[in-house]
Amino acid sequence: MPVAEDLPELLSRVALRDRIAFERLYRATCAHLLGVAFRILNNRDRAEEVLQEAFMNVWNSAGGYNPGVATPMTWLINIVRNKAIDTLRAGKSERASTVALDDEGMDVPGDSALEPQQLLDDSLTKVRIERCMSELNSAQRQALALAYYRGMVHTDIAAALNAPLGTAKAWVRRGLDKLKACLEAAGVAA
Repeated sequence: MPVAEDLPELLSRVALRDRIAFERLYRATCAHLLGVAFRILNNRDRAEEVLQEAFMNVWNSAGGYNPGVATPMTWLINIVRNKAIDTLRAGKSERASTVALDDEGMDVPGDSALEPQQLLDDSLTKVRIERCMSELNSAQRQALALAYYRGMVHTDIAAALNAPLGTAKAWVRRGLDKLKACLEAAGVAA
């Protein structure tokens, strides 16, 4: 473990983005700095979060450390202390703006579309549809895409694909028939 005399050197190396020096600095100071954050916040989880945020600041601003102004430990304690105070203030303002909900406010139905099983089912359905779409020939895929994604009618599809009107209608009709059969076989309700 580094001693206090090593901390200025470690900080100067951290300023140069030396990860090993950063790890050594962290290991040498984290216990003491966690104690500083804990004394302010009185909550271990929040203190650990503050410590992580503080060390992110150290990583990003180590070049700004001035040994003529403060010792490395004092500089680090100030960063942790300021982060902890900011967190404490943010928590107070959050609690002050929080309104207690009555029982009626808690009776909000869940969104079934966000349930894990529904998300899985939707994902599997999407994969099946994409597989069925890939089984169509390119003309049928293009014709269906123009019809359903762009809202084009048969005459517009024929013009866009530079094909006779009857051919464009056939691509849409045959594509739909083939897609429907594939989806039914895959168990997707049409």
